[in-house]
Formats: sequence, C-alpha cells, structure tokens
Amino acid sequence: MGSPGQPPQGAAFLIAQVGAHAAGRFAERVEALGLTPPEVGLLRMIAGAPGRSQQSVAADMGVVPSRVVAILDLLDHKGLVERRPGVSDRRHHALHLTDEGRQVLMEMRQLARAHDDDVCAALDPQERAQLAGLLQRIADQQGLTPGVHPGYRQLGRRKR
Repeated sequence: MGSPGQPPQGAAFLIAQVGAHAAGRFAERVEALGLTPPEVGLLRMIAGAPGRSQQSVAADMGVVPSRVVAILDLLDHKGLVERRPGVSDRRHHALHLTDEGRQVLMEMRQLARAHDDDVCAALDPQERAQLAGLLQRIADQQGLTPGVHPGYRQLGRRKR
C-alpha cells in the first residue's frame, strides 16, 4: 500500500485494477457479437458439458436458478442454445448449443485469444505463462471455482 497521497502499490490492488480493466474491455469486445460476458460464460459452460441441467449450471455459477433461466431465455431467443427434455428426468431440461451457438463460440474463442494478447502485450510468452501460473495458485488458494468468473454472483442482485 502506498503512503498518503501516493497511489496504492499492493499486488491485490493491481490485480483488481487490471482485472476490472480487462473485464470492461472484454465486455466491449463481446458486445460486437451481440452478447454479454454472462451469456458468453454460459455458452462456454454448456459447450464444456452438453446436456447438463439448468440447476447444475446455476450451482457452478453460484447464482439462483431463476437468473440462469433468464440468461438462457435470451440465448434461446438468439438461437444459440436449446433446451431438450432430460433423459433421466423429463421435468429437467438438458442444455445444448445450436449450430449457430457453436459458431458463435468459435468466434468467441478467437476474440478471447486476441483479448488475452492485448491485455498481456507487455509480457513475453515466458512471463505470460509465469503470470498465469501465479494467478492460478492465488485462485486455487482463494477457493475460486475454475473457469467461473466470481462476478456471476452479482447477477440479478438489486442495485442499491
């Protein structure tokens, strides 16, 4: 931490500063695809485990199922996901990407690589790998769910 009148210097502040900047830039980039970061995250989660239930996605995201349903409704309306009757319990929907959803996800992956390259442009490949390893150790120690942005927990909360 800096002294009075000095900018903060701690690693936690810098992680938060770069993280907020990167999240904002990412949101701007995915907006070009007509998506929001939570929608992208949900597409990625469905692609990683096709056929999973809305409830399991909500649990992984750390949000109430009704919030996932609202995002799924948007993605369904955009033609990117489909809900199929569950195999073992037809009351539960199995989530799958449509062909268009898979295409958007491929575009999203290219966009994410470009975003990573832009945010980490000041580092050489070895430094990037080292930074990623260090940040992964911090994420693991803090008990963060791999691949799930903690900002999802804010979805649907009332602003005060």
